Amino acid sequence: MPSMDIVSEVDEVELRNAVENSVRELKSRFDFRGKEASIEYKDHVVTLSAEDDFQCQQLVDILRMQMSKRSVDPASMDVDEKALHSGKTFSLKVRFKEGIETLIAKKLVKMIKDSKLKVQSSIQGDSVRVTGKKRDDLQAVMALARESELGQPFQFNNFRD
Repeated sequence: MPSMDIVSEVDEVELRNAVENSVRELKSRFDFRGKEASIEYKDHVVTLSAEDDFQCQQLVDILRMQMSKRSVDPASMDVDEKALHSGKTFSLKVRFKEGIETLIAKKLVKMIKDSKLKVQSSIQGDSVRVTGKKRDDLQAVMALARESELGQPFQFNNFRD
């Protein structure tokens, strides 16, 4: 009986590469010349620091662009609402969504059940296990999960036939 897991995780290596590329772009950008601006990655949190709130938002845009180039979904970013002001710098913390929260998992399971596909889905920790008789049904569930607007990107692991 075919089965798969729906998970939400960020590739750590690609994320680090995106941050390093962002730092490289920051050093070469003309509008950041002579300004104190930095992008730091530590413990799965990216800290963006700049002299102005507007520049912090530009740093977020640079990071988003580099993440999409490295095929890391920017929808997994959780950016602070307001920049923290300390001294003469503003800083933003960017966290990344790991795992599927229970509320989102319940919505996903409900969507799968409402689609009338012949599959069973169950929540297992921070992932959703989907089993069915046909491989085509699982692929339809994959398409359904990709199209869903639940505010979180999904990946598919352990596809077993």
